[in-house]
Amino acid sequence: MNTLILVLILLLVASATGVITRFVPALPTPLVQIILGALLAWPAAGLHVELEPEIFLLLFIAPLLFADARRFPQREFMSLRGPILALALGLVLFTVVGVGYFIHLLFPALPLAVSFALAAILSPTDAVAVSSISGRLRVPPRLMRVLEGESLMNDASGLVAFKFAVAAALTGTFSLVDATFSFFIIAVGGLVVGALLALGFNLLRTRLIERHLGEATTVQVILLVLLLPFAAYLLAEHLGLSGILSAVAAGMVMNRADLKRVGQLNARMQTQSVWEMLEFVLNALVFLLLGFQLPAIINGALDHSLHDIGDYEFLRLLGYVAIISLALMLSRFLWIWLASEVGLALTRLRGLIHGRPRLPPPDDNGRLPLRLMLAATLAGIRGTITLAAALSLPHLMENGTPFPNRELLIFLATGVILFTLITGSIGLPLVLRNLKLPRDTREFDEERRARIAGAEAAIYRIERFHHDRTGEFARAQTNDETIIAFNDISAQLMAYYRERMALHSTETATPQLATSRELERETRLEALRAERREYYKLRQRHRINDNVLRKLVREVDLAEAALTSDEGQAAH
Repeated sequence: MNTLILVLILLLVASATGVITRFVPALPTPLVQIILGALLAWPAAGLHVELEPEIFLLLFIAPLLFADARRFPQREFMSLRGPILALALGLVLFTVVGVGYFIHLLFPALPLAVSFALAAILSPTDAVAVSSISGRLRVPPRLMRVLEGESLMNDASGLVAFKFAVAAALTGTFSLVDATFSFFIIAVGGLVVGALLALGFNLLRTRLIERHLGEATTVQVILLVLLLPFAAYLLAEHLGLSGILSAVAAGMVMNRADLKRVGQLNARMQTQSVWEMLEFVLNALVFLLLGFQLPAIINGALDHSLHDIGDYEFLRLLGYVAIISLALMLSRFLWIWLASEVGLALTRLRGLIHGRPRLPPPDDNGRLPLRLMLAATLAGIRGTITLAAALSLPHLMENGTPFPNRELLIFLATGVILFTLITGSIGLPLVLRNLKLPRDTREFDEERRARIAGAEAAIYRIERFHHDRTGEFARAQTNDETIIAFNDISAQLMAYYRERMALHSTETATPQLATSRELERETRLEALRAERREYYKLRQRHRINDNVLRKLVREVDLAEAALTSDEGQAAH
């Protein structure tokens, strides 16, 4: 019963955070959730939740990364694979080595392997926190894609580096060759397991379930999709591979497979609704659970003295947190700058070799603008993976002695999470304010051409359908009124699609088109809302029954949802 009450309280608080952030938009949602979790757990009689790292990764991180990977556009991932892998792999290694040595200089008595373990804990960024903060800002789309891709991939690289650092601390031995080989086996093996599992599921769904049973099994298929990230994670971990990357690979394969399911509207809409609710709950719970750990972490750090390192005065601990966080930001900024310089040099070299001019530079000097590098640095927010890794530190060494300074490491990791959340919340709006970027109309132009192609296909199908049905009417000697009505319907629909083609003509300038689309959207929204009001008036006058009302209102709601969703994406 206590567990049930705790779950209900967590769900209630999770829903409350969504309301609170509406009234306090300056505070990012993760920070509000951490504060509420800490307040609920702080009193002596407060709520206490023991966070098991392995269960936490399975129940929360695996499905969240699966959902992120399922939404991530694959074309952008492939085109940006260089910057993404440079941050997800190169920056993690750079952070482990550079920040690890820096931590060892701060705490000389701390073994070097333990310092590397803490640096590995701090290396992954948090996709949820980054999206929560940057979602309210005008972040350049290319930068946002790189940050999202980085957070998808660097969890596995950070956790693998952490695993080897802890093993080195426990055994006192470390082999760079063995670690490098094992890393690629674990990473590639995890990707392969997740991809094969998702492919097998899609094969089963297509050839067995949907082909013979149709959309009657929509609910069952959605349930199987919900179980897929857990299965991918557990199978990969059982084989000694990366469960995180397995869940990510499964999500990417599902993304590609869903593109082929054009006609399954019900399954698509229901799946989207289920995942939206599940993601909201899981995102809220992970940061609430982080807040629940704060009182115990702070008390543990203050109650345990480590004479070989120094005093545990609270202000001194906070100073260590700030210094390590700044070192992480500096290493991230340096790596982004080096990657920008190397990428520029390679672009120029390829242009010389192939005799082609290099691509238009990001700024007048051909280098990434300083403000974008600062934004990418501040967006390196740490989160739940960092906490889970810190709490998974062993309590004892192999000889039975306590693991060196475990409470201090957990406190420092938690402090860095809060420090990066706060600095990102404050710094990103300042850095991105009034940022002038060249207008990117590629996505808009692609949408315009797709609308024209869709209108052409619709007109062609209407003409064919009209021809076929007219022949049927002639053979069946259908009355003239039906034929005239059908001719009017076909003519009106084709006129509508021809107007759409004219509206989205490729010869029209982009700014003028944007204005036209906005006027069209506003006009259609006004018409839909007036139509809904009329339906409710008819029901109040008993002109229609409840079933008819629900059917008509649902149609209007779906049309308005499509328009408002398009409006939100355009604004973003």
